[in-house]
Formats: sequence, C-alpha cells, structure tokens
Amino acid sequence: MDLNLNRADYLQVGVTSQKTMKLLPASRHRTTQKVVIGDHDGVVMCFGMKKGEAVAVFKTLPGQKIARLELGGVLNTPQEKIFIAAGSEIRGFTKRGKQFLSFETNLTESIKAMHISGSDLFLSASYIYNHYCDCKDQHYYLSGDKINDVICLPVERLPRITPVLACQDRVLRVLQGSDVMYETEVPGPPTVLALHNGNGGDSGEDLLFGTSDGKLGLIQITTSKPVHKWEIRNEKKRGGILCVDSFDIVGDGVKDLLVGRDDGMVEVYSFDNANEPVLRFDQMLSESVTSIQGGCIGKDGYDEIVVSTYSGWVTGLTTEPIHKESGPGEELKINQEMQNKISSLRSELEHLQYKVLQEREKYQQSSQSSTAKSAVPSFSVNDKFTLNKDDASYSLILEVQTAIDNVLIQSDVPIDLLDVDKNSAVVSFSSCDSESNDNFLLATYRCQANTTRLELKIRSIEGQYGTLQAYVTPRIQPKTCQVRQYLIKPLSLHQRTHFIDHDRPMNTLTLTGQFSFAEVHSWVVFCLPEVPEKPPAGECVTFYFQNTFLDTQLESTYRKGEGVFKSDNISTISILKDVLSKEATKRKINLNISYEINEVSVKHTLKLIHPKLEYQLLLAKKVQLIDALKELQVHEGNTNFLIPEYRCILEEADHLQEEYKKQPAHLERLYGMITDLFIDKFKFKGTNVKTKVPLLLEILDNYDQNALIAFFDAA
Repeated sequence: MDLNLNRADYLQVGVTSQKTMKLLPASRHRTTQKVVIGDHDGVVMCFGMKKGEAVAVFKTLPGQKIARLELGGVLNTPQEKIFIAAGSEIRGFTKRGKQFLSFETNLTESIKAMHISGSDLFLSASYIYNHYCDCKDQHYYLSGDKINDVICLPVERLPRITPVLACQDRVLRVLQGSDVMYETEVPGPPTVLALHNGNGGDSGEDLLFGTSDGKLGLIQITTSKPVHKWEIRNEKKRGGILCVDSFDIVGDGVKDLLVGRDDGMVEVYSFDNANEPVLRFDQMLSESVTSIQGGCIGKDGYDEIVVSTYSGWVTGLTTEPIHKESGPGEELKINQEMQNKISSLRSELEHLQYKVLQEREKYQQSSQSSTAKSAVPSFSVNDKFTLNKDDASYSLILEVQTAIDNVLIQSDVPIDLLDVDKNSAVVSFSSCDSESNDNFLLATYRCQANTTRLELKIRSIEGQYGTLQAYVTPRIQPKTCQVRQYLIKPLSLHQRTHFIDHDRPMNTLTLTGQFSFAEVHSWVVFCLPEVPEKPPAGECVTFYFQNTFLDTQLESTYRKGEGVFKSDNISTISILKDVLSKEATKRKINLNISYEINEVSVKHTLKLIHPKLEYQLLLAKKVQLIDALKELQVHEGNTNFLIPEYRCILEEADHLQEEYKKQPAHLERLYGMITDLFIDKFKFKGTNVKTKVPLLLEILDNYDQNALIAFFDAA
C-alpha cells in the first residue's frame, strides 16, 4: 500500500530548538487539533487551522530562548498542560494560554532536555540531571559526558521510576534514584529518546533512540539488563536524527514510526509481521526538522505528519488529496475558494512589499543623519562539526535562518575538501602563501538562491593541528558576517569507543611529573576529539579510541602525576609524545617521558594498511586505463576484442571515476602514513632515516607487501 502525503505550509515562527512543538489532544477522534510551539524569541504560540488559515489561540510575550516544550497533566488523563524550559526556569500554561506555573530550578547551567510524567519533572542541563516531584528536589546525578536527552519509562505501567539519560559518549545511562543502575552502549552519540508507541510498547520498557550519525534503534530497558530489539543502520548516509514520534499514519491500526533528521529528511517506518521496521515514505525538506508529530490539523478526518523546521516553519504532510473528486457545483465552490485565497495572498504580499520599502527608506534616512548609528542585523547559525566513522572525514554542516549568500572556509592546517552530493554551491579556491601567513586553505562556496543549509566534507592529517574557520554571510542588508571556529586536533581521526582488542601488540608512552589531574585531562582534551571538557569524577580515568582511517587503537589512562598511553600504531605514540611535551613546556612543567616500543606492532600496522593501499592502487590503475580503453572502443566500434577485465573497467568507468574523484589524495594519505610510520619507528631508536624516504616511495610505487615489510626490517 502506497502512502501519498501532500505538503502544506501553515505558518512561520522564530528559530526553533529540538523538541519544541507538540499537538494538543483532540476533543474527539480524528477532529482537528491545536499546535503549540516555542521559539528562540521566547514566544509560545498555540494555533489551529480554520478554512485553510492559521488562527492563533494564544501567543505569549518574548522572553528567554525556549529549549524544550512538553505536554503534561494528571496521569491517565488527556495531557493538555503546556510546559516550557527556558534558561533555568520551567513555566506552565493551560491550553488557553493562562500561566499557572513558574518554577526557578536555580541550575547553574541552562536546561537542555526535559521530560514530564504526572507530578514528576525530569531535567538535564549539559552535565547535570535533576528529578523533582511537585517542584521539590528528589534526585541528582552528575554525568561524565554531555546529556543530550532525558526520558522516564511510564510510571503508570511500571511499579518503578526509571529515568534514562542519552549521553554524548555513545551510552544510555539507566538510573535508579541518584545512582546509575546500568549503562548500555549504542552505535552513535544518542540525540533523542522516545517511548515506543508513545507508551513503552507491549512491556512498557521499550525505548527508541536516534543518534547524531543517523542510526535508529529499539532497546528494552528491563530491571537488570538492556535487550537490544532492532537497529536501522544509516545505509543511505542521511542526516542525524533530531525527533521521533509514533502515530498510525498508514491507517492499518498499528502505530508507525515518524522520524525527522537534521538534513531535512522526514521518514515513515511501518512494522512488518516480525515487528521489524520497514521504510514506507520519505520526503526531503530544505532545512533540519526539529520536531515531528502525528495528528489531524488541516481538516477533520485527514491524518497528517506535522513538523517544525529550524527556521520556524510549521509544515504538514497530509493525507488530504490536493485534487478532490467532485461534481460541477462543488468544483465552482473549490474554484471560488482558491480565487479568494489567491487574492488574499496577493494583497498580503503587496502590503509586505510596501512595508519593506518604507523600512528601507527609513533606514537610508537614519543612516545619513549626523547622529547615525550603524546596526548590524543579528542572525542565528546552527552548526555541527562531526567525525564520520565510515569514511574518516569530518562533516561541517552550517544552517542559517535566512538564505546563505556565501561561506568562506579558511584553515591554518593542510586539509582536503571532499565532494558532497547534496551540495549545490559553487566552490572556488584562492592561492595561499602557507609560509608567510599560515594559510593552507582558502575556499569560497557561493550558494544558489534560497539555500539555507550547506554541508561540507573535510579530511585532516593526523599530527597537523590548528583551526578551521567558516565565515558565513547571509543574503541580508546591510551585509554582515559571522565567524565560526573549529579545532582540528592532533589525533583528529580518532573516535571514542568502549572496547578495544587487548591482544594487539602495543607501544607504551608513560609520562610522570608534577601535574594535576585537571592539567593532564586538559592535554588529552587538546589532543583527542570526543573527550568531555570537564575532568571526570574520581582520581583515575581510562578512555579508549579507534582510528577511523586505519582501525588502529589507543588506550589512555591518567591520574595526578602520571599518564599512560598505549597504541598499536607507533605514529600515534609519536604524535602524543611531541604534543604533550610541547604543552607541558608551555606551562613550565617538567615531564619525565619513557616509552616501550613493540617491534611487532609495525608489521601489524602495515598489515592493517595493506587492503586499503592495495584497493587504492588498483583504483588509480583502472582510472588511468579508462581514457585509453575508450579510445580503443571508438576506434574498433565494439569491446568484444578486449579481455573481460578491461571490459569490466569500461562498464564501470563512471562509477570508478566518481569514486576516485570523491577521494582525492587518498593514495598520497596512505603513502604519508607509511612514511611517517617508517620515520617514527627509527626516531624512537635515535636514528634519522629521512634520506631513505625516496627509496621507500620507490617500493610503494611498485607495491608488494612482503617487499615493504622486508624494507622496514632491513633499514
């Protein structure tokens, strides 16, 4: 059964945060519902649709930015009380807009996530979780990493209160009171939690999670351990998940799963006989989807998916058909309705154009007066800089509330810009003088009209660290620009993991000296991504990392006065040694550095590189042959005379060239890593082998794994 949904834009509010739009419960089944939404201007607006027009029920005055909006009420009754989190305050409104609650939590950080269940209020700021009952403090927990979302299993169905925290370190923490009952690892940093079917599923313990790298899963949170039910891998490389809801949009009596992503993708999953999710519908919107709900808005009897986007649009994807089957009398009525709508839109447009002209004249006059003060227009930029495990590249996503004119990218470290299919902007590169002014990259992306979201892909080189800057200029007058900075860390291609293979041959770097736990933690934060800025609780901490490019690993354990770093890649140890001694010297701290090098680890790393190098060499070889083979094909008129291998190259020519284009300098990267490995191996022995590098490159050009290993052993 096909699902056909038609788009309808209802109205626009200010910029919105994740999970700030809800539908109030309907008075009767399949009658229209009211939408309530909060924005960054601090305005809470409730509206309904009448004759195709949005009619406000209430609208509050501006205030602090609204970070979350939830519905609550007495358990087992319609949840129609509106609660918002703004700063460190919780405010409550009735469905008519009357404020009945103002609760100042006195949290030192702004509230980031909120869940309401009867008289229980669950809040989280960046690292702090609090549980209140009737506005009285009950429980408190300090998390080791940032908390992205909080939820509680349904207390009306279970005999216990079980809050669950979604933490940035790829872990769901299940609490009991103020203590962690257990932790469960998920396949990416979880950004959103929701109860399956809106009530926890059959058991009341089923929990949906979505991750920032676009994965979706279902876990049963039992009293003793988690049970992983299913997981959807992000095969199509879509955006991170920001919101989910359960609603029967297909109309088969089983609730479907509605998903909103940060690249603007809206998805509907139905469940098959085995309770596995199957994609039934998807539609791309032009900006990130911050909230998603299923219900009935536009017309009685027509279900729809309602979404809010980053720039504040409330949009419906409705089951109501655009072209209705009707008799001649009905048709006249519809035509008349359409004419009335068009004329009202025309008059509204004329009024807005007149208003813009007036304001522009006013601005021109004020700017030319002797007491003129220049006002720079402010605009919001939503940005995300994340490492992708699949291709060891960084994604930089920039989203602006208004159309982007251009983005200038500047870097003081060597990086590669990779092709992004979704990107329609025109890129131009400027020549850089890296020696005199530390500019390794200057690139300008000129965006097409109405582009509000730009996605870039970047690949860095480990050991080279500095800053990447993005200058974002929107299409607004007077011209203004915002600068965003992103750190490229020394071990930028490493990603946090919770388990490593302890049987691998490891090299060890040990630091001892007069440094505090906070100081050594700040050095680790400086070197590696995905480490929480605040030092974790306790006297000693261990973090595990995996290199996304080579699959090598790193174990870092440190406490006051001592740091131990173990890796199966000598180059990782070499980079850490150089950077940590530099950081300690800056702070005038005397370090004692010792290391143990495992000779077997070099051969092990070369074996990890081997399949990647072999694949890239073969790809480069095939791409070089394409032009010559095409010429032969034109000359001979067919390809029958070619051997099957060459025929295969011609058939896959477009795919091969596309792949080669997507990964510029991939081969050079692998050559560079092998060269660094060679230099680092002998650096720890006190030998300088830079003169032997040309010989090494010669061996790589005529690559043979055994010859390469023999060269490393003999040098």
